[in-house]
Amino acid sequence: MIKYSYRKVDYVMKDSPLISKSKSFALEVINVCKQLRILKCESVLINQFIRSGTSIGANIREAFYAHSKADFVSKLQIALKECYETEYWIELLIDGGYYDNKEIQEHCIEIKKILIASINTAKENMK
Repeated sequence: MIKYSYRKVDYVMKDSPLISKSKSFALEVINVCKQLRILKCESVLINQFIRSGTSIGANIREAFYAHSKADFVSKLQIALKECYETEYWIELLIDGGYYDNKEIQEHCIEIKKILIASINTAKENMK
């Protein structure tokens, strides 16, 4: 089992682009949901979108406090699944005419690519 120093993990987290990008993305999701509520968008879409969109960063942050490398990979894989789900809700919002700014979709795809690369690297380091 890997033993982590909280100070070391906190230091790594501050420098992690994945942590900062996912937090920034979560805040972007929250702001979009505020706009969607004003526009009277379907509440089911908003609720699912905000849950999955904010869950990405929560799972990434949780990964940094994993008990083992396998746990770390597992948390990142959960974040990746949430990212795929979020991408689906964004597509529905755009295709349904509720939202037209595709920048948030690009941010989601960017995080997805980083997650995939991080998972692959972590798995390679487990061998």
